[in-house]
Amino acid sequence: MTDAPTRAVVIGAGVGGLSAALRLAHAGLAVTVLDMAEGPGGKMRTRDSVAGPVDIGPTVMTLKGVFETLFSDVGARLADKVTLVPDEVLARHFWRDGSMLDLFHDPGRSADALRLFGGPRAEQEFRRFSERARRLYEAFEGPVMLAQSPSFAGLTAHVLRNPALIPAMAPGRSLAASLAGQFSDPRLRQLFGRYATYVGGSPYLSPAVLGLIWQSEASGVWRVEGGMHRLAQAMLRLAQDKGATFRFNARAVRIEQQDGQVRAVHLEDGTRIPADLIVFNGDPKALVDGHLGQGPAAAVPRRGVAARSLSAFVWGFAATPAGVELAHHNVFFCDDPRREFGDLAAGRMPEDGTLYICAQDRGGETPVGPERFEIILNGPPGHPSTPEDAYRCRTRTFETLRKMGLRFSPTPDVTALTMPGDFDRAFPGSDGSLYGLSPHGMMATFQRPTARTKLRGLYLAGGGAHPGAGIPMACLSGKHAAAAILSDLASTSTFRRTATPGGMSTGSATMANEPSPSSAS
Repeated sequence: MTDAPTRAVVIGAGVGGLSAALRLAHAGLAVTVLDMAEGPGGKMRTRDSVAGPVDIGPTVMTLKGVFETLFSDVGARLADKVTLVPDEVLARHFWRDGSMLDLFHDPGRSADALRLFGGPRAEQEFRRFSERARRLYEAFEGPVMLAQSPSFAGLTAHVLRNPALIPAMAPGRSLAASLAGQFSDPRLRQLFGRYATYVGGSPYLSPAVLGLIWQSEASGVWRVEGGMHRLAQAMLRLAQDKGATFRFNARAVRIEQQDGQVRAVHLEDGTRIPADLIVFNGDPKALVDGHLGQGPAAAVPRRGVAARSLSAFVWGFAATPAGVELAHHNVFFCDDPRREFGDLAAGRMPEDGTLYICAQDRGGETPVGPERFEIILNGPPGHPSTPEDAYRCRTRTFETLRKMGLRFSPTPDVTALTMPGDFDRAFPGSDGSLYGLSPHGMMATFQRPTARTKLRGLYLAGGGAHPGAGIPMACLSGKHAAAAILSDLASTSTFRRTATPGGMSTGSATMANEPSPSSAS
């Protein structure tokens, strides 16, 4: 034992790694964060444009309480570090038949919009669906999302104590099948089925319980003023204030171990960084595939990384739009979702896919001149992404939008496109998958790797680890990793002694002043 602080090395400065680093630095550990990119954020990235930096990763904050809890736990206030702007319009939806539907933060306004869109029956079905999603979210929040190591047996026991949940869960049914029984309008089945893609899945293969994702968005959507990357920068600065050190353009290539315990991280340039413990904030498949040496390859079960979630074709550019009045978040639906997800299952770029558009300068007054846009088309993992694919994607994306009444001047060049193969290169071992393990099947949640690994001193954080994809879930993964580390430090004498000047709260992730006990993802 020694009075020197425990040395923690975090590989990856995505939201999960930043969350873990911030908590560990606050607890008194000597934290070093490494990332092969030029700055923090991981998939929360930007691209330069004539209108300023364009977000080409996550575009929205939900579950605001998760981040407020993180900042509060380390003695800060989220509101002092970033400016959050609530979106009254959650999203604007367009269909090929010319119909349009806005959904709102105010549930009453959404219900009114549904009545105008599809009549009293659509409104009633929406209200029942929303109540079902709320009950599911509240039931799963504690035993699954907030639990460090959720178990199927534990969830089963929880459900048996609350048998009214069973019909809402629709066990054995896909999300698409469940929605077919809840909505008579196929447009609404398509809309709410799309939430499976939020965690990288198909509504035809993902379990019905994923309908709870609607509750996460209905609970509130916020923009970060200046772009989502500002959140990553705020987390970095706060971690630095707590004593954490950051090294960018630093690619980790090997985790050294001795006697079954991690000892150091080796960088591509030959640098050796001693470590008493390591948090890996990358796709866990990178470990399994040996990207950090053969030692950690058995630290994560292969079944926790084998089935891959979706990737994407992502445009980030500035242009002047015309023809359709856009909200901040917009969805232009394809004609046939079965065909779209059939193409994805077959490993192909969708010939006709749903397009999400974030008009990053909308939400207040309509801007003048070029605006910043991110457009996302779902893509298959492992896609080779040839130059021909880029031009094919350009034609399909902007020709589809033109037919639906939206034009951009100028039409962006293929240099503004990030494809699945690009994501694989940026995030080694991922196969381009953006969400880690596929959510298909009832057991997927329980197969996802948790914070502790089989290698002593190696922990996981990020969207590939429990509780899953999305920035709030990644933030929670960092909390789980830090809690596991501090618990292990307290229970063993094999680690260096560490001072804990501020301690770390492990309370609920939800906000005290949120409208319900669940504010979402």
